[in-house]
Amino acid sequence: MVEDSSLASPTDEELVQRVRQGDERAMNSLVDRHHGVVFRTCASILSDEDLAADASQNSFLKAFKAIDRFREESAFRTWLLAIAGNEARGMLRKVKQRREDTLEDLDVLPAEGNDPSAEVVLRSEVARVRAVLADLPEKQKLSVSLRIFEGLSFREIGEIIESTEGSARVNYHHGIRRLRESLEP
Repeated sequence: MVEDSSLASPTDEELVQRVRQGDERAMNSLVDRHHGVVFRTCASILSDEDLAADASQNSFLKAFKAIDRFREESAFRTWLLAIAGNEARGMLRKVKQRREDTLEDLDVLPAEGNDPSAEVVLRSEVARVRAVLADLPEKQKLSVSLRIFEGLSFREIGEIIESTEGSARVNYHHGIRRLRESLEP
């Protein structure tokens, strides 16, 4: 049986080429494909969903404006996340404030059986982890978040945090160690 390649999803590289030719559907496909990781990256830096949404949108706008300068030396996602990281850091410098998460802001699924006491404990633990993660130095926080939540390689993380692969690995391990130390009873 011969596989019909027209049914396969286009790669990022193919979509980038189509965007360069003015294809808006390709642009929308790239946004749909990468919006989640861009938003989560911005949110991990800004600790504010509204600001993260703005930073995400700005990141895509900047990426598509500069699409002709994308040299394809790295994956499109890595390049886009580097733009998003820079955008979020710039926004953070402008705002110069960080809001703390409240229990209402936490996206925690209710515990099975809707046990209110278990849900309160879960929300409390999530808030504790987020608070400790937010207190990590930026490169450690990004290294941990991108590795655990997005599954990025240390090479990709290094490009995003503007350091080497080895530095990304060190930042990740220091971040994990600090998280463990802070969360121990």
